[in-house]
Amino acid sequence: MPTPLRPLTAGGLDSSWDRKLTRGPLQPDVTIDLHGLSIALAHSRLNGGIEQALAMGARVILLIAGKHRPVAENGLPNHLEPGDKRGAIRARLLDWLAASPHAGRIASVRPAQPRHGGDGAVYIVLRKAR
Repeated sequence: MPTPLRPLTAGGLDSSWDRKLTRGPLQPDVTIDLHGLSIALAHSRLNGGIEQALAMGARVILLIAGKHRPVAENGLPNHLEPGDKRGAIRARLLDWLAASPHAGRIASVRPAQPRHGGDGAVYIVLRKAR
């Protein structure tokens, strides 16, 4: 059974992490940029990047995935025409993370601070190795 999806504001972190992630002096250990990649390449780069970050002992990944695009009833983002795929990576991001072989090592996924990309990026906080 796949790991359940984790909302962007889900727990798993204490209040000091919450402060760091929302307004503190946070410096990500690793940055993964998926913006502008094909769906298949973005998925592969995400999994490879998380694997590399874990091997390095990183705790915070800055993941640049593009802004979330609201979806209309027809399944397309509100302002786009059929065939336009803007926002496709961001729309799949939480599903990819939940199904990732590294899902158990992810403590939380949170919106990035404006200086790190704001709505176009998220922080992935990794659990400490045991």
